[in-house]
Amino acid sequence: MDLGLSGRTAFVAAASHGLGRGVALGLAAEGCDVGLCARDGAALDAVAGELRAAGVRAVPTVADVTDAASVHDAIQRTVEETSRLDVLVVNSGGPPPGRFEEVGDDGWRKAYELTLLSAVHLVREALPALRRSDAASVLFLASTSVKQPLDNLLLSNSLRAAVNGLAKSLAKELAPAVRVNSILTGRIRTARTEALARHNHPGADVKDVLAGGAADIPMQRFGSVEEFARVAVFLSSPAASYVTGVALPVDGGLIQAAG
Repeated sequence: MDLGLSGRTAFVAAASHGLGRGVALGLAAEGCDVGLCARDGAALDAVAGELRAAGVRAVPTVADVTDAASVHDAIQRTVEETSRLDVLVVNSGGPPPGRFEEVGDDGWRKAYELTLLSAVHLVREALPALRRSDAASVLFLASTSVKQPLDNLLLSNSLRAAVNGLAKSLAKELAPAVRVNSILTGRIRTARTEALARHNHPGADVKDVLAGGAADIPMQRFGSVEEFARVAVFLSSPAASYVTGVALPVDGGLIQAAG
């Protein structure tokens, strides 16, 4: 299937590792030029090299998504170098783990800036260029915690729900010019997944922890970044032209099973 992304431009936030990197590579495989940002310049340059090897233009910019000026510069540079913007992928690192009595006001403020305010910055800066596209799309990389809170992730559970409310509101406000969808990320094998496993089960073998976590997933395994990225690329593409306002779980059936 031709997804209609060839010759278009996407901007992917937090694209140096994990899901952001996977989505950026998936878009490039469809012929889409990609602007990308992250705080780790060396890792960002490495991903940009992978994108260029796929035959597309890559515009990497070191940026902190919690800083509005930084986001403005990254998106403006992408638009200037590619002359367009068709897709925005809203993404950020996750807040640290912790329970209610362990998190103070400073932790709440930092999590708010990282998870919710960064999404506001990204959409606000991208919107003028997106409105000039004939197939504009915003995709939020969210979490299944919107449907079912995750243990020991109070900050993420709370603020991902706020991001989902933002996405749903924008889907109505920006239609029909801009489609807005979310992916509710389930148990996908990434470095953060492994780090959380170590944090929540100190001293245990990560492989054993993840195997236990897979037992209640109907698919009986964690998903791969590549599987996740294929869904993200489709929802971002003109091939999904009549899909907006959706919060799609990519979780191997976990939410349905748990519900």
